[in-house]
Amino acid sequence: QVQLGESGGGLVQAGGSLRLSCSASGRTFDIYSMGWFRQAPGKERDFVVGISRGGRTNYADSVKGRFTIARDNAMKTVTLQMNSLKPEDTAVYYCAADRGTLTSSPSAYDYWGQGTQVTVSS
Repeated sequence: QVQLGESGGGLVQAGGSLRLSCSASGRTFDIYSMGWFRQAPGKERDFVVGISRGGRTNYADSVKGRFTIARDNAMKTVTLQMNSLKPEDTAVYYCAADRGTLTSSPSAYDYWGQGTQVTVSS
């Protein structure tokens, strides 16, 4: 099993930056694809970005060129660097782990963190 915990959320002005971190427990972190999702009030949980076991990435079009995902298997962490933030990026951000191949479907992910709030003011 894997337990995930996010940190780094907060309030930032439009155009600013935040860096989210996801820390994982368990001995088999490197076998999981990892993803970041977000959910705004009243909306569905949306895929933001994912990274495969081998480091291949997949970004949602809405964040391409602004967000960067990275993983450190030795430290069992996944980070999300978010630049040029917009008010529409406001949401609770979740880290998730998938034992399968990299996918953008939330239903494929096996483990989830509790989320961290990101609020971007205009």
